[in-house]
Amino acid sequence: MTDFLSFRLSDDFIEPYASVRPDWGFPVGGGNFLSELVYVNKYSALKEDGSKEQWYETCRRCVEGMYSILKDHCKKNKTPWNDLKAQKSARDAYDRMFNFKWMPPGRGLQHMGREAVHSRQDSSFLQNCAFITTAKLSAHSFWEATGPFSRMMEMSMCGIGVGFDTRGAGSLVLHQPTTENKEVFVVEDSREGWADAIAALLGSYFFKSRGFVDFDYTEIRPSGALLKSFGGRASGPQPLIDCIERVRFLLDNRSGEKLTSRDIVDIMNLIGKAVVAGGARRSAQIAFGETDDMDYVSIKDWTLPENALRTDMDNGWAWNSNNSVFVDGPIPSELIEKTVLNGEPGYMWLDLAQQYGRMVDPPDGADYRAMGGNPCLEQTLEPWECCTLVETFPTKHEDFQDFRETLKAAYLYGKAVTLLPTAWPETNEVMARNRRIGCSMSGDAEFVETRGWHELQTWMDEGFKFIAHRDKKYSEWLAVRESIKKTSIKPSGTVSLVASVTPGVHWPVSAGSHIRRVRYSINDPLVERLIEAGYPCEPMNGDPENTVVVTFVTQSADIRDERSVSIWEKAELAVMAQRWWADNQVSATVTFLPSEEDQIAPLLASKHGQIKGISFLPLRDDEVYPQAPYERITPEKAEDLLSKVSNLKDLYSGGGEAIGDKFCDSDVCLI
Repeated sequence: MTDFLSFRLSDDFIEPYASVRPDWGFPVGGGNFLSELVYVNKYSALKEDGSKEQWYETCRRCVEGMYSILKDHCKKNKTPWNDLKAQKSARDAYDRMFNFKWMPPGRGLQHMGREAVHSRQDSSFLQNCAFITTAKLSAHSFWEATGPFSRMMEMSMCGIGVGFDTRGAGSLVLHQPTTENKEVFVVEDSREGWADAIAALLGSYFFKSRGFVDFDYTEIRPSGALLKSFGGRASGPQPLIDCIERVRFLLDNRSGEKLTSRDIVDIMNLIGKAVVAGGARRSAQIAFGETDDMDYVSIKDWTLPENALRTDMDNGWAWNSNNSVFVDGPIPSELIEKTVLNGEPGYMWLDLAQQYGRMVDPPDGADYRAMGGNPCLEQTLEPWECCTLVETFPTKHEDFQDFRETLKAAYLYGKAVTLLPTAWPETNEVMARNRRIGCSMSGDAEFVETRGWHELQTWMDEGFKFIAHRDKKYSEWLAVRESIKKTSIKPSGTVSLVASVTPGVHWPVSAGSHIRRVRYSINDPLVERLIEAGYPCEPMNGDPENTVVVTFVTQSADIRDERSVSIWEKAELAVMAQRWWADNQVSATVTFLPSEEDQIAPLLASKHGQIKGISFLPLRDDEVYPQAPYERITPEKAEDLLSKVSNLKDLYSGGGEAIGDKFCDSDVCLI
């Protein structure tokens, strides 16, 4: 039943699409396609009859949900609404989505058009990422002292990736809770309950003469209980217990000391670890610190003995965030050395993000309130602000006129999501003021390899101008302000897999065969069928009881792979996108070979003033990360693996609820 939706496409329009097989990509043997398997696992909703949505039904749900938001907004505010024009527009948006010319982000594919969003009038389920500042940490109020940490817990449990800073370091003095007047805190079985528990714990250390807090976890549903809103099963209370006890360990017996940048990152990372434990949720974090804070930039340096526990993959927590620094001058050589070691820290030029939209345009200072970004750094954000993303795929278009029409649909999706409030007043205040969206382009490396750099630059420039024109027109119609920024390049990942294009501005791992690993809930009925079909499956490191990793062998686009493209060319594509397309930011993780390590410093120096953020990742032949999302393999191994798999039938006859991919839909940002 979809009585909660005010806009519907006719069955007569939808019926022809039901008999058309979508153009799935990335063959994985046996007549199966990785893009379809990823879609079924992550985005195909469970229907009332126990079967799974097919692609034509997901497209319908998303388009009807999008236009229902627009219609409800117009009716509520008594602005014009034309049903005939809306039907024509929605049908075009549907056809373009069905043919993989644009898509909502993973969050939208999973939740748009569903009751949890529309009956509650809550866009929290649709938001990808957010940013939180600790700049106002103080003991003047309980919220100022604990709010950033409790909000991190609450947003992360919604599946939102969160960026945070260490600006509050040194603002709070720690106190030892007294055991003379112990308090008992009963943890409610909700996101708010877990967030309140973290706040109660931290408050006992941030305020003088507070009592020791004992926590009662009996109301939290047991491990394995069904989660109705998100799908999957509950983790039980143990992850929260572990988080609270580890925070106690870090803060105990430190009376008189000030909260450090390392403390802030540790607490946030431990919250992230608690959220993702059990496999029911995924989240992402990015930390922002200062270039001269060597304690902060050394947090993930595994060569330092004091980091042994933090960086341990099984018991540690430092791996829960991508750590970056705000750059406002020359980058110290010590930071470059750490980047060479493990790719961190990443770099953000906040002054450029505040002053500029696209780098080709004059500075306008429109984002002067911005203080950071999201975990994959494609969005400039103010404190408490969420980012609303949507994705387009230029390589799926014959010419720019076709692409321009797709931009109309994609932009309108992003704008529609900004019309719904979230659950948080501070966030709503910022988002209603900014109406920020991030209309992204994926498959950019594939585009320049097949159609040329000049053609992509033209599409970016003309496409941005078209979106700006549409934003002015549609904002007047909706009686809301024009979006402060409108475009970005997100890293993509599983959404680009569904569309079978290369992710964002990144080149493929391999020009030929490679392994792509996908995480599944251990309770997903599809897992048993994948094993029977011959696909390698193993327990996930760090969560073997709840999550499995399935290995697929597939072929990428017939273009150069990331080892054949220099770091200079990779960076130049990001710079071009920042100059001609993204008025927010470009998510660029530049991979580099050992022979290119000495080129990172001159590259950063030469690109100064041209890009708002960048990170690096080493490519070492002697280093294979356990269960890495991508892995190069020989043609012989690929042939051997493919010979052992068979065709999967009746993919949609039954299964679990869609698990989704959160935040920016990228394994790069994944906790």
